Amino acid sequence: MQPQKTLVLDEEASDPEYGCSPASRPIQSLLDYGLVPLDKPRGPTSHEVVAWTRKLLGMEKAGHSGTLDPPVSGLLPIGFGQSTRALSLLLLYPKEYRGVMRVHSSVPKKELDRVKAEFTGEIFQRPPQRSSVSRQTRARTVYEFEIEESAGNLHLFRVLCQSGTYIRKLIYDLGEVLGVGATMVELRRTKVGPLTEERGFVTLHQLSDAVFRMKAGDEGPIRKLVLPVEQSLGPVGRIVIRDSAVDAICHGARLGIPGILSLSSGIKKDDPVAIMSAKGELVAIGKALLSADELRPLKRGLAASTGRVVMKAGTYPRMWKSHGGKAEAGKVRDSG
Repeated sequence: MQPQKTLVLDEEASDPEYGCSPASRPIQSLLDYGLVPLDKPRGPTSHEVVAWTRKLLGMEKAGHSGTLDPPVSGLLPIGFGQSTRALSLLLLYPKEYRGVMRVHSSVPKKELDRVKAEFTGEIFQRPPQRSSVSRQTRARTVYEFEIEESAGNLHLFRVLCQSGTYIRKLIYDLGEVLGVGATMVELRRTKVGPLTEERGFVTLHQLSDAVFRMKAGDEGPIRKLVLPVEQSLGPVGRIVIRDSAVDAICHGARLGIPGILSLSSGIKKDDPVAIMSAKGELVAIGKALLSADELRPLKRGLAASTGRVVMKAGTYPRMWKSHGGKAEAGKVRDSG
């Protein structure tokens, strides 16, 4: 996905009494709408790391996007409170891994490169026996597969792939095609969509130290480590709505065209979309009912359905009415 240009339909100032720009949230709100790009160590399960992090921050609810097996290290995005409802967006984006594989017998580099190319593009995998999903063969896409360095039968590799790709199985299958076998020795996840190692991951020690300093009155360190959930959205299409439409969306209403201020120009029908407030807050994850081109000349109608509501109801005042038992964001402006 590439960043999309913005199509402005109308302009309207947002009331400063309600909501808050993500960068200016009070510390408790930051945590409740926050995400930590945690650097998971080798050894514990992803579930254990999430539980430790939740307890450390004193949050009632926490979740992660994309399980890492105990021997695997690297990026484990952990969301807290309301932000857990947006973690599914990260599944839309490619994931990058770096690891070491051992080929069980020497093969010419030319042969390794030839077979490796067969595992680039669409591949078919059957999840391993210990996986938490149904063991049915499924298609996944490997966008890039590179050998970065070799020493004897050990090869440092980098893989950029679709979410849900099993790297250990990828290496095993490569070894089968080579005819000599191959084993993954070590693996680290280095990227999930917009969250990259270059931007910085957070260790459990760093988080623990930041929480200690926060309790002592210094919020600076924790604000550097906890990201507003909006920073995990990546290039997904956005629809910015009026203050008067926000609470209706928080109650699960469909988004009417009159409630829209602007939207990404590349939105296609049925695309996932991030429904945003005029202050840049994530209100909900929805699905486009019209493309941006179809929507642009219209004054009435439905623009998007609401899927996962992220913002708490009541953050903005109720300025909508129920029609036949169904709310529709944007109707209030039509009726004056």
